Amino acid sequence: MKKLTVRQPNRSVAVIGLGRFGRSLALELASSGDVDVLGIDSDRGLVDELSTTLTHAVVADSTREDALRQLSVHEFDRAVVGIGSNLEASILTASLLVQFGIPHIWAKAISEPHARILAQIGVQHVTRPEYDMGLRIAHLVRGRMQDFIEFEEGFAMVKTVAPPGLVGRTLHEARVRADHRVTVVAHHRPGEPFTYATPDTLLQPGDVVIVSGATRDVERFSDLA
Repeated sequence: MKKLTVRQPNRSVAVIGLGRFGRSLALELASSGDVDVLGIDSDRGLVDELSTTLTHAVVADSTREDALRQLSVHEFDRAVVGIGSNLEASILTASLLVQFGIPHIWAKAISEPHARILAQIGVQHVTRPEYDMGLRIAHLVRGRMQDFIEFEEGFAMVKTVAPPGLVGRTLHEARVRADHRVTVVAHHRPGEPFTYATPDTLLQPGDVVIVSGATRDVERFSDLA
């Protein structure tokens, strides 16, 4: 395999595994226009599909150190392992990236044990897309939230309609933080963009707010809508 020369490794991302998750991520990165994307997969069909869209798309065995070095992956500072179904390939590939000293590594896990192993070998960012999306949708289904993001266990941000009890009062007058233990970060009303919230923000009927706080607290707050 001919060695691949990457002009700016610090402005490049290696995406290894071009299945549904890796493909979606690689295409989104490429669409930004300011990041070079190297896509790697052992399936020539997947690589051919993306060869005209990504900066580079290469057929290679990512479990082989020499193959990754020939592609200059060891020079990158960001890499994503999108391999899911082949646990051995996922773990071996991630292990090589850690061995290279790549500072920012993301990896997809398909189970809790898989995620735990990836974290134990040194992967900084482990994601379980199906599991995480299931949790997110469950929060939306059970309450009145329009969107829900949990950043760390126990802390979240929620998009919801302003509860009737807050309408017609400023956030300071409504004592949102004191009474509900949440912070209104931003708000908007139909036809207007989101703006940062301040203590003087006066909420009106139909306003949508973004609220941050402990997961249980933001859930309870959204139930007031």
